[in-house]
Amino acid sequence: MKEIIVLYLLGTFLAAFVAVIAGFAFPTEVVLAAKEDSSSAPQAVGQVLLTLILNVVDNPLNAIFKANFIGVLAWSIGLGLALRHASDATKNVLSDFAEGVSKIVHVIISFAPFGVFGLVAETLSDKGLVALGGYVQLLAVLIGTMLFTAFVVNPILVYWKIRRNPYPLVWTCVRESGVTAFFTRSSAANIPVNIELAKRLNLDEETYSVSIPLGANINMAGAAITITILTLAAVHTLGLEVSFVSALFIKYCCSTLCLWCIWRSGRFIIINPISM
Repeated sequence: MKEIIVLYLLGTFLAAFVAVIAGFAFPTEVVLAAKEDSSSAPQAVGQVLLTLILNVVDNPLNAIFKANFIGVLAWSIGLGLALRHASDATKNVLSDFAEGVSKIVHVIISFAPFGVFGLVAETLSDKGLVALGGYVQLLAVLIGTMLFTAFVVNPILVYWKIRRNPYPLVWTCVRESGVTAFFTRSSAANIPVNIELAKRLNLDEETYSVSIPLGANINMAGAAITITILTLAAVHTLGLEVSFVSALFIKYCCSTLCLWCIWRSGRFIIINPISM
């Protein structure tokens, strides 16, 4: 099981690395209706770390008002650790409150497609069909990076473990599981498909009965690619200058944050603002 977890984490970080390379190799700009931002991006990793530390120690109310997601996350972790020894009544109240907030967030997220449609419609009405060019390129870079990860990076990891041609196994997994996962956009919904595939491959049931549900939560390669490509597209659109090392450092941080948000609805929507 330890080796499986290492492969999950390694796959996520390698996916983020490939996405950073793709983001710089194929810079994408999209048409935005928002005003141009004149802020400047940090030029070095040291400046990124300094900004990160200052955001962590920010006043909690100020962090909420200014949408400092790093500060909000840090205070949330601190309060969670501090309240571990609270009474059961207090824990029940906080649990019910958190559940209520989660339900509200889930309802809001369910309307996200309508908001995206409205933004795209507004952009088309203002800029015309030429505005779709950037989105088509963005989609091409996104899908191309996913395909490269699936058919180049993952086979290398498979060969590293089995020491023989990895593509028969990789193609079987993509055909039986990958296509379903791509269109359902849900790791949890794909768990039964993966379990059935593991049975047909005669794998150890004691292993895959644990590793498959675990992988649905911690194997965030798709999230790492999506967040990286979208963030770098925003960087290029706003004309910000970000070094490759800084972008790679931020992407690895966000890949780790993906693991912290595995139980939250719309976790990618939570991580995207932090990354940007």
